[in-house]
Amino acid sequence: MLRGRRLLAVVLSFIGAAAITLAAESGAPDKPAPAPVANTGVSKSAAEVPVPVTGSHLPDIVMPDEIKPVELPSKKSAVQSDTAKDAPAPTNDGGNTPTDALSEKRANDANNPVTTTPNPVAPTPNKGADAKPDAAPGAAVATPAPAAAPDDDKDKKAAADKAAPDKAAPDKAAADKTDAAKPAATTEGTVVMKSNRGDCEADDLESMYAPPTIEGFSGWKKNKVHYNEVQLIDCDMIGIPDRWRIGIPKDSRHVKGDMWNPYRQNMIKGDYPIMGQSIFLNATFTSDSLFEGHTNPTPAGVSTQRPGEFKFFGNPSAVLIQQNFEMSLQLFKGETDFKPHDWEVTITPVFNINDANLHENFAVNIDPRKGDERFDSHLAFQEFFGEYHFADLSPNYDLIADRAGIQFFNENFRGFLFADNNLGNRTFGNLESNRIQYNLAAFDMLSKDTNSDLNNFSVKKQYVLLGNVIRQDTFVKGFNVIGNVAMDLEDKTKLYNSNGVIVEPAPIGDLAEHQNKVYYVGLGSDGHVGRFNITEQFYHAMGTVSHDPLAGKRLTVDANMFAFEGSYDLDWMRFKASYFYASGDHNTFDHKATGFDSIMDDPNFAGGEFSFWVRQGNFGAGNALTALKNRDSLLPSLNTSKGEGQRNFTNPGLDLYNLGYEANITQNVKAVVNLNYLQFDNTSSLEVLLHQNNISRNIGWDYSMGINYRPFLNNQVIINGGVSALTPSQGFVDLYSRRTLYAAFLGLTVRY
Repeated sequence: MLRGRRLLAVVLSFIGAAAITLAAESGAPDKPAPAPVANTGVSKSAAEVPVPVTGSHLPDIVMPDEIKPVELPSKKSAVQSDTAKDAPAPTNDGGNTPTDALSEKRANDANNPVTTTPNPVAPTPNKGADAKPDAAPGAAVATPAPAAAPDDDKDKKAAADKAAPDKAAPDKAAADKTDAAKPAATTEGTVVMKSNRGDCEADDLESMYAPPTIEGFSGWKKNKVHYNEVQLIDCDMIGIPDRWRIGIPKDSRHVKGDMWNPYRQNMIKGDYPIMGQSIFLNATFTSDSLFEGHTNPTPAGVSTQRPGEFKFFGNPSAVLIQQNFEMSLQLFKGETDFKPHDWEVTITPVFNINDANLHENFAVNIDPRKGDERFDSHLAFQEFFGEYHFADLSPNYDLIADRAGIQFFNENFRGFLFADNNLGNRTFGNLESNRIQYNLAAFDMLSKDTNSDLNNFSVKKQYVLLGNVIRQDTFVKGFNVIGNVAMDLEDKTKLYNSNGVIVEPAPIGDLAEHQNKVYYVGLGSDGHVGRFNITEQFYHAMGTVSHDPLAGKRLTVDANMFAFEGSYDLDWMRFKASYFYASGDHNTFDHKATGFDSIMDDPNFAGGEFSFWVRQGNFGAGNALTALKNRDSLLPSLNTSKGEGQRNFTNPGLDLYNLGYEANITQNVKAVVNLNYLQFDNTSSLEVLLHQNNISRNIGWDYSMGINYRPFLNNQVIINGGVSALTPSQGFVDLYSRRTLYAAFLGLTVRY
């Protein structure tokens, strides 16, 4: 395409075997007259012929279908002069073709246009109105057919433009230098319209295209469209850097974007690309605060804080404060909600501050001289992974992708077996228009920090392989089925936590180091049938323990777990009933370990975080170092730590019966009430550990109430609070005391 303001457009028709040529006229005036059009037997004015419009700040515009590119003249082709407009049409035999034949030829050309690729042509200097074309000897002179006469106003305007000198035309040397720096044009001969921005009303420009109408923080200042830099064509075409920065008319119903409001258009929340046209950044900043007070059975140790107090369990009171500052940065390529990301990189560092006061020595410090209070901080990476989208398997974006690094994975619907952020690789995808989803993950487990439960920077010689397949709308719509497989391999090792306490192997029995190799198979479902909601999960564990500390020998693992929850929705209320079963070891000294233990559970079941039994833990069992159960777990597994210790399949198991009630009191307030009755499945392992006979199976009653409050009807501010209690039955009394245990917590999450 030629630079400057050159308009070259004359289409000629030849008779017989002559080729169709286009002559270019240099020196276009500021307001050019309509270009003449070849006479094809159809009367049409030049103003009626659509032409492509271009500008120096606009991208190339696709030529309309009505305009067909034609073959351009060679460098020595004739140039049409103004005086040749009235000349007769050229023929290929010296003008001997009859007039009727000429008309028929033009009609045929109009109905069957020939499209050829135009070739770039060097501009021909303007030789004046009387100049002769540089034609080869004997060649016919190209003369255009007369175009339809324009209206009077356009005629006068064209005459005035022709009379005025072309002051804007650059000299030939400058033009040649400029054209040489540009790539070859592909639409030579296109008629170029000059911007008539001056004819547009200033108010129209302001309301349609000025930067204040562009919603949101759409990019850095250098990428925005400025009012005084745009080139407007015909009052309705403007050069925009990209499709993300198209303005809209001013309207009171529209709100502008805001860097500090994540629910408005915002570049750092993934609404506009941060680089190029398809690379986005989604940044999330979170403050998570927790204040908790509870009473738990706490061993007094050999050096009690209160001289003269000889009870094994001392002051049960404890106060915990946790503060997490989290920043999650997600950089990805992809521009739609439906199409999966081409690739993604996510990093989520978390800085933790925690303080604990348990009113007893040895509870938080191995050295009694350090007292009963501990203040600690920790920096962890809870996410640090890269994801790559390999391929789409169907037009509905069924895909196969891979994610490598520290990432979250949940093996089932409710977190019974594995729900954790850890180091591994996961291959995943879907089939049948997302009706089937599949995952295959392998983890080299990171050790957890003792006081914050966040990831450490060291691995713990535990290797986990997980796989599942989920099928939606099975049997009935809205009912989903999942199949699970898993393997947990724990090598022999000796590990002390950050407080100087041995956690692996557990300090029970003969303290022998051992290896666990356990396999899990499972089947579960989650969904609804009408107003009834159903969740169930079954697991069978099998494998070997090289040397069990309590039994003192090699054991074969053969354990089971089952959970069921049914609920009914009635308007704004939900009524629930649940049952949980984990098999216990029924004979410690046989060759089987039948107590079920998970890999890294975090269950949302039977009250979840509001339940005393689920939330609380670290009840000393036999000594101050071994816990009956861990925090955020259902299972009484008799190990030292869920994040640092080994799995233990010689444990008492659990039977839990639950009744629950949930109510959406208002749009932003939800209440949760639960009542649980707890029993050990079998107390054989507890009797061996404590050297105590006839321990009852009955643990007690767990009742809790919680409130979830979202003041702004979103997840930017969440307030969680709950109170709970455990009233002991005989089995708990046999282990600890008759004292009812209480807990209360308040959590505040603020997220941007």
